[in-house]
Formats: sequence, C-alpha cells, structure tokens
Amino acid sequence: MTVTEDRPQMLAEEFERIAVAAEREGVRLEFIQGKLGVKAVPDGDRDEIIRWVMRQCIQQRPDLWLYPERGLKVETYRRGHAKPDGALAPEGSFAGQGEWASADQVLMVVEVTSYDTDTDRRDREEKPRAYAEAGIPVYLLIDRDSCETLVHSEPENGAYSLLTRRPFGKRLDLPEPVGIALDTDPFKEWVR
Repeated sequence: MTVTEDRPQMLAEEFERIAVAAEREGVRLEFIQGKLGVKAVPDGDRDEIIRWVMRQCIQQRPDLWLYPERGLKVETYRRGHAKPDGALAPEGSFAGQGEWASADQVLMVVEVTSYDTDTDRRDREEKPRAYAEAGIPVYLLIDRDSCETLVHSEPENGAYSLLTRRPFGKRLDLPEPVGIALDTDPFKEWVR
C-alpha cells in the first residue's frame, strides 16, 4: 500500500501488533506521519548523553522524571507512535498505561541523532511535526552531526514556532514548563 496524504501505510492498530513482534526480535519501530520507520539501536555514546540529561533533570527538577524509550501516541491525524530517547514528565504520569501512552503530561521529548541515513528526515523533519501536533511543549534534539542542541518550543497549529540552537559547550536554558539549565559541554566527548 502506498502512503498518501489521506491514507497511511497501515492502521495504528496494525502497527502496534507488528511493533510488539519486532521488539521481541530486537528491532524498534515507530509509526510517524503514516509511515513505518525503524529506529536505530542506541549506541553507548547516546546512552551517556541521555544519562547526562537525566542527571541534570533530576538535580534541577526532582518532581519530574526523564523516562527513556517511553512509547508515546503522537499526531492526532494519523495516530502516530514514537519512542523518543527520553520523555520528561511528572513522576507517575504513565502508571496504568500500556506500551503506547498518551503524551498529555509530557513536558519535553529528547532525541539524540543516530549515525544512520534516516536520521535527517526522522529527527529533523517528521518528529518535530509529530511532537508539536501532540502538543508537547518542548522538543530537544541533540544533534551529534552538527554538534549542537536544537530546542523546538511553543507548539502552534501542529508546528513549533520557536527554534533555539546552541553549539555543544554552551549553556542551554530550556524554556518553561521545563525550566532547566543544561550544561552541554560533556556532549563534545560523545560524538564521533
């Protein structure tokens, strides 16, 4: 089946069944903008970046938790599903929810670029749109290719209206409702 503006590759329910089976085989899938996508398996440097962001979040906002690999329902139009590298939300936000949870309480999603050919389209184009459509206030992209952080904020009409870029090594002030100052200097150690 081809993807059109009106018809996705498959229904969200079909994706959920396929994703469960693929996860058992060590493959991570996402369903964004009506298209099935394979998410790269995390590397050790990516894990260190997420650990560092998590530590900064815990120290400055102990009322929140950065949930790694939390499956989220995104996009109202095509009922997309994404597994960001981190989802910042109040403690207990996902209690009682299944593998694919509502993004209603998520304050920020964090993605770290992969070293694959699909990261440009996926992390820089499709995910900002999907996360904005879901109403997530902040999308933090840690771009290991350009060695910079990109903060997408102020979602309006399915798009983020504000983009802030900072090179690794510069302090990054994440806007409200996050309100965290992120030291990005260590990121320089975790790039190729």
